[in-house]
Amino acid sequence: METDVAELIPPELRARLRELRLLARRGAGGDGLGQHASRSRGAGLEFAQYRAYEPGDELRRIDWKLYARSDRYFVREAERDSPLTAWAIVDASASMRQADAACPHRRKIDAAKTLAACLFELALRQGDRFGLLALAGAAPAFVHAGAGPRQRDRCTLELARIEAAGRWPDAAMLAPLWERIQPPAVVLVLSDFFDDAAVELALRLAAARRDVLAVQLLSAEERDFPFAGGHRFRDPETGAERRVEAVAVRRDYLERFGAARAELARRFAAAGIDHVEYVLDRPLEEPLRMLFGNGAALKSLALREKGVEVDAREAETISIQALPLKGGV
Repeated sequence: METDVAELIPPELRARLRELRLLARRGAGGDGLGQHASRSRGAGLEFAQYRAYEPGDELRRIDWKLYARSDRYFVREAERDSPLTAWAIVDASASMRQADAACPHRRKIDAAKTLAACLFELALRQGDRFGLLALAGAAPAFVHAGAGPRQRDRCTLELARIEAAGRWPDAAMLAPLWERIQPPAVVLVLSDFFDDAAVELALRLAAARRDVLAVQLLSAEERDFPFAGGHRFRDPETGAERRVEAVAVRRDYLERFGAARAELARRFAAAGIDHVEYVLDRPLEEPLRMLFGNGAALKSLALREKGVEVDAREAETISIQALPLKGGV
């Protein structure tokens, strides 16, 4: 199983994980050994408040200095250090098979698997619980939340089995999700968000008190539309096709795609969802740093740098998720 983990997380990326930390914006809740402040009170490390002594309280928790000043007994309460529960939700629909001509062995689903594996490593190192949900046309694949190296192995094994195929599951198939992913959990959603149902799931999770992080995975060709000449674009989920002269539609595509991305960012921000884009021609550590590290400087750097342009041959047939074919974007 260690081999599978090594394959999912390259050594250079694994080394970067030491600089990152998985944190909950809400109190973690529950009891246990972790690195997160809980909303429950009790004996712990960080002072929270004083309260009046009650029969049955441990004498060692009385603040004797405060007693000397007030002539009354007060007990110190602290935030308990509790483990959080982190979930990775991986979009395994057919559009996630998309790769770039310049890097055909690196697909969106592969990037999603690696990012999910990194989440599990962060949780493992911090003593947190974690689980996995892979979503596609077949029955969703669940790995129930747990902790420790064996749980990491179970999640890694399931990640290795995932293949991008089919369409996003319907609402009935997602019903068990609400029972298994209990608030307040940290939920990392990894998707291209081309399907409105994927967006709605993230928004519903956030509205239901889950701490949602979203990574939108895109190919460089979807971002840049570097094509010339005649092309046939095919939606891998519906089979719909469209023939176009690439130069004639490029400006309209980029405007509409840019507007769709901006609208997605606006909706996620309004819901309190941390959202970043990841394009396949960028280093995989970027979304991790933006979500779990000091990402502000990295975002600025990404905006200043130019994306990698990919040349395409004329009259080539491309299997690419064309946004105008989905949701009328």
